[in-house]
Amino acid sequence: MKLMLAALLAVALSQAAGEKLRFDNHTLYRVVPKTREMVELLYNLQEDAFNSGYNFFSEVAAEGVPVDILVPPKQAEQFKSSILNQADVESVLMNENIQEAIDNEGFRPEAMANTFGWTSYHTLDEINAWLRDVAFNYDDKVTLIRGGRTFQGRDILGVKVSFSPANARQSIFIEANIHAREWVTSATATWILNQLLVSQDRNVRLLAESYDWYIFPVANPDGFVHSHTNNRMWRKTRTPYSVLCFGADPNRNWPYQWMTGGASNQPCSDTYAGPTSLSEPSTSSLADFIDSVGENLVGYISFHSFSQMLLLPYGHTTAHLDNYAEMMQIGRKAIQDLSRRYGTQYVVGNIAETIYVASGGSMDWVKHKFGTPVAYTYELRDRGQNGFLLPANQIIPTAEETLDSLVSIFESYRQLHPRN
Repeated sequence: MKLMLAALLAVALSQAAGEKLRFDNHTLYRVVPKTREMVELLYNLQEDAFNSGYNFFSEVAAEGVPVDILVPPKQAEQFKSSILNQADVESVLMNENIQEAIDNEGFRPEAMANTFGWTSYHTLDEINAWLRDVAFNYDDKVTLIRGGRTFQGRDILGVKVSFSPANARQSIFIEANIHAREWVTSATATWILNQLLVSQDRNVRLLAESYDWYIFPVANPDGFVHSHTNNRMWRKTRTPYSVLCFGADPNRNWPYQWMTGGASNQPCSDTYAGPTSLSEPSTSSLADFIDSVGENLVGYISFHSFSQMLLLPYGHTTAHLDNYAEMMQIGRKAIQDLSRRYGTQYVVGNIAETIYVASGGSMDWVKHKFGTPVAYTYELRDRGQNGFLLPANQIIPTAEETLDSLVSIFESYRQLHPRN
């Protein structure tokens, strides 16, 4: 135990010093527990993942629900003997060396040319510089907004896009990268923002010009920076809670149904909900901004990855609440329209029913507080082949099909609720 703690302390100190964590020979497994006992074993490993060294790419839910686990080399034999070789679990090796996937996420030609594009992933500074350029170049339509501030003092930058004062009470909010390692989400949000401004497609123009838009590509700047500079697999914020444990899960930190399920009270856990709701400066300050526009929202869209799901409220219960039936109707058509371009298959449903119980999420808080009629969380590509490390050559296809579905969602909504 002393050796384990010493090793963990060494890792924590190296991370604090700015050294980049590598994942050489870390293997990614998908395991499917068949019994309640195996579910409990996996859940205990997930809760103690910081000490064990495992990294859970998906959360433990129930029998028959796959769980993706990144296994460090030092734990490989123990993992095989205690999990993989057991009769009450099925397993598939998804990736035998995750560092290769990190190294091959994408070539950056536009970064080399000092331009912004969507053939590679970008840093926070690059995204924020591009947002400033967009606000400058489209100053008649786009306003740069500071939606909040983080523990480490970074701005949560976004933009408001407005083509008409008549849209003031018809607003859509897009939030992305609230989980730091889900890079395709901010890439998708920026691509869609660009299309709202430049696309000549008739349906996209109607979508763009029928609403005011609030778009925040990186809702968790501290964690996002850390995922670029120190630990590609980082998920949480960076608020210090002990010598070894940093950050809370910013999508378990919102007030509605906080800590009522699917969240941890352990500071080292990836799903740590924080000591209180809105304990994180990033969530607290972003909530203040959303409060200022919430009554005008007809849509709240949260981008996550991965799993190819379109999820609707709520995460704390499988009960079909609010306008569930209408959101399912709209969502079913949306995932059909999403699949037309590339054949990508999504599923649609309530969070708790479709994946697992997860309380304290941003979408649920917005839906409950403001009664926002259209509220969805996307789990973007893929279904685990690459997971959080989606190659950059999939950014544009992912964004294209996602925009197709947004066009569908709000077209369906307008048909059901025509303006007076």
